[in-house]
Amino acid sequence: MDLDAYSAAHRAEWDRLAVLGRRRQLSGAQSDELIQAYQAGATQLSVIKTAAGSTMQGDRLSVLLSRARLRFTGAGTNVLSQLPRFFLTQLPAALYRLRWLTLAVAVVTFVVAGLYAVWATNNPDVLANFGSPAELEQLANQSFVSYYSENPAASFAGRVWTNNAWIAAQCVAFGILGVYVPYIVLQNAQNLGVTAAVMFAYDEGDTFFLYIAPHGLLELTAIFVAAAAGLRIFWAWIAPGARTRGQALAEEARALFTVAIGLVFVLLVSGIIEGFVTPAPWPWPVKIGIGAAALLAFLAYMLVLGGRAVRAGETGDLAEFEAGSARVFAG
Repeated sequence: MDLDAYSAAHRAEWDRLAVLGRRRQLSGAQSDELIQAYQAGATQLSVIKTAAGSTMQGDRLSVLLSRARLRFTGAGTNVLSQLPRFFLTQLPAALYRLRWLTLAVAVVTFVVAGLYAVWATNNPDVLANFGSPAELEQLANQSFVSYYSENPAASFAGRVWTNNAWIAAQCVAFGILGVYVPYIVLQNAQNLGVTAAVMFAYDEGDTFFLYIAPHGLLELTAIFVAAAAGLRIFWAWIAPGARTRGQALAEEARALFTVAIGLVFVLLVSGIIEGFVTPAPWPWPVKIGIGAAALLAFLAYMLVLGGRAVRAGETGDLAEFEAGSARVFAG
């Protein structure tokens, strides 16, 4: 499609939509005209998005449609009316698009963590670099477990939630740098591996897994997703395909900002589990079962609901709200 020709053919309609959208008062005939122009503009925006992706013309039309829609729907319910779509289609679609990259990050993390653990466990000199024997014994026999219960559950849950959400947001925001996400992944893997090595060196390997599993199943998966989102933004800059680098970055960043918002809620759940379930005096099968159920629910949301949304045409792009809402109204 020749975008310039298409825009020129419909410029008069868009100008009229802009005029009607700015009017303080509309007559009955003008209200009908506004609705007709809105419906036509929604269809035209869909055509532009399908044929050319994110463009200056499409963004301008999207703004005009948003302004026009507020004239007959009101601003008070605009955001709330789009929340079901965000959580039921847009967010799971954005997560689904990251599934293989998330798996790759998880595999790299566990492989590197395992190598660190084996290396440190089999080399006492390496383990000694991480603390004196007394300090390491203190970590294995007391500090590791007490970390989860030394503060009130609510404040501890809030602290780990905000810390993990901040790490996830940084992975997405700084992914374009290329080096930040690998640094976070390797640092996380090293911490896991070294802690495991210390715990196993003092015959507390079972304690390590029992205390990590309830919350770690979901928490680590969320961090893997955030890292995958950051890497995808970096790859959009390296290999934009048929798009310009600016277009590729804009489209991926909008879609993956959706992921960053969604992970705030996912990490809230893992924080609650870490604060209230991990240190609870319950049977370990119950605590690990809660963590496993939370992970399975997230994976079903990501893979089942997300796959369905992608097959239905959802991209996860925040800019698609305007076109999607317009198509619903026009339909």
